Amino acid sequence: MAKVRTDFPHDVKIVENIFIPLKDGTRLAAKMWLPADADDHPVPALLEYIPYRKRDGTRLRDQGMHMYFAGQGYASIRLDIRGTGDSDGLIDDEYTVQEQKDGCEAIAWIAAQEWCAGNVAMFGISWGGFNGLQIAARQPPALKTIITVGSTDDRYATDIHWVGGCLSKDNFDWSSTMFAHNDLPPDPEIVGERWRGMWQERIAHNTPWILKWMRHQRRDAFWKQGSVCEDFSKIKIPVYAVSGWADNYSESVPRLLEKLSGPRMGLVGPWAHSYPQDAAVAPSIGWLQEALRWFDHWLKGIDTGIMKEPMYRVWMQDSVPPRTCYLERPGRWVAEKSWPSPRIKFAKYSLGADGSLSQRKGAARKLSICSPLWVGAGAGEVGRYGEDADWAVDQREDDGGSLVFTSAPLTRKTEILGAPQLHLEFSSDKPQALVAVRLNDVAPDGSSTRITVGLLNLTHRESHEQATPLVPGKTYRATIDLDDIAHVFPNGHRIAVSISTTYWPIAWPSPELATLTITAGKSSLELPVRSPSSQDKKLRAFAEPEQAPDIESIAIPFERKHRRSVTRDLLSGKITVDFPRWTLAQDIPDIGQTQICECLSRYTITDGDPLSAKVETDFRIEFRRPHGTIVHHSTGSMTSTATHFIVEMRLDVFEDGASIFQRTWNERFKRDMV
Repeated sequence: MAKVRTDFPHDVKIVENIFIPLKDGTRLAAKMWLPADADDHPVPALLEYIPYRKRDGTRLRDQGMHMYFAGQGYASIRLDIRGTGDSDGLIDDEYTVQEQKDGCEAIAWIAAQEWCAGNVAMFGISWGGFNGLQIAARQPPALKTIITVGSTDDRYATDIHWVGGCLSKDNFDWSSTMFAHNDLPPDPEIVGERWRGMWQERIAHNTPWILKWMRHQRRDAFWKQGSVCEDFSKIKIPVYAVSGWADNYSESVPRLLEKLSGPRMGLVGPWAHSYPQDAAVAPSIGWLQEALRWFDHWLKGIDTGIMKEPMYRVWMQDSVPPRTCYLERPGRWVAEKSWPSPRIKFAKYSLGADGSLSQRKGAARKLSICSPLWVGAGAGEVGRYGEDADWAVDQREDDGGSLVFTSAPLTRKTEILGAPQLHLEFSSDKPQALVAVRLNDVAPDGSSTRITVGLLNLTHRESHEQATPLVPGKTYRATIDLDDIAHVFPNGHRIAVSISTTYWPIAWPSPELATLTITAGKSSLELPVRSPSSQDKKLRAFAEPEQAPDIESIAIPFERKHRRSVTRDLLSGKITVDFPRWTLAQDIPDIGQTQICECLSRYTITDGDPLSAKVETDFRIEFRRPHGTIVHHSTGSMTSTATHFIVEMRLDVFEDGASIFQRTWNERFKRDMV
């Protein structure tokens, strides 16, 4: 837990709301933390630009971070995106061109204020990390640097929509989350009597974004927009990219380090989807101090020494027994001067016909697998927050429905850093198929911990832009990229790779159960092996986490209706996987608001029938304010036939117990090799 700091070089003035005007007349709502003397002594500005409602959504966590920066001599600004929180307008989707242009205008406005020294930085996690990269690519003159945490350079390959060209479980889930968010009203204390008209416009405009996303099942122009990997050269300012191994965005950090040409640094800890000073997975670090070293260097011209340090620093994770929740990951900090690093050597392991994994190539032999649909039920989350059963169970469960190749016990420890790859020679008996590949650490007692995973829609084997059906019986080659990882396989442990043809609910199953025939002896695993470096022990130690005081909130005791669980009906073969979402009950006394939220995403499938796959969501959000009680209640589901996806949604909005709005959707989308 971060130490709370109250003494700072600068007194801080909090501006609860200020409207930033745009050229089209729209006003974006911002909260600002300013050094008290900024009017007389202008300071650089830091901008966090997200849709999650500064007034009541991120209020509690904003204070400890933004006040900290302001106390160190920065104007720290938390800005609501158009159509969210207390900002004017309507929101249509994530990472839109409009959002990016608005951000550029806001930066120019901030830089022109008397309290600003004229230079601005952006920082943010997730959405705020995404749009930091996107706006940097638009090169607004006043933007001098960004820190991007838990984000991606590629909206198709590394986000919550698609994973290896397979439909990710989080696609519908995230749409339902934002659907429950997008019609919440602004605060009358901020926008005045306009609040009701703004709220009604939001309700009428609110449409499930899944209806848009399902029209783009390949990596087309829709996903390329906002993917800075389309042209890395557009980003010319310094970039600090940060993530955690338990976050699904970690692989974007080494890609940014490799492809960007300007000053850049990368940091990956053991963390889930969180800022490193407030991580659910220890060890946390003094991230706010680290960010200050970056900002002081690039915005104030202070030589903090940060650019003399190695480009890429990561937490090398020690081996751990399989658990569904980790609050701490043992390991050590290691670093590479550049990335890709010439110190990383790829070791090739052949998949043997006898189930071995060996650096000696064996005889070619055909091995077949058609996995049951329960493989993956205990796979955990795609993107983890770290406080629930987010990690995969012991891999022996899923190995019962997989092809497994295992090395001999290691005679010395082996460390890997980077992205493992599986090179596969295969054929399929169906025109559509997917493959899931898991890299596991097998302990002497047989317990098996998943280290990293990769998936591939095999109709995307040549390109995510052009899907090509498989010819049954024809032999193909494909490369499956596994997520980047840093891991130590100890002496006496074994390395295992597991291959399955299903991985529900992480990936939506193919229309038919496919049997893949793998050519052992001609398929191989490549591991990025890193030799320990004596320089690792000389790395500067991170400071302990600290922050400014938080805003007070009071937890309201309540009984959760749903828990993270996997259940299986042994008679019908039906498997149910529950993921609780956005569940809390709290008072925020300083704004007189009570929030009660309970939401659920449920995934069901019946073994043997891929067309039984179904996701259902139920989101209920209640805000009690002096002006009344607002309730958003939405339910939804997605199912599929052999040819189409079917999306159904229902929205009900209530004010003071009375229903004021209802709407339903029922749409079909042709399956495009998914």
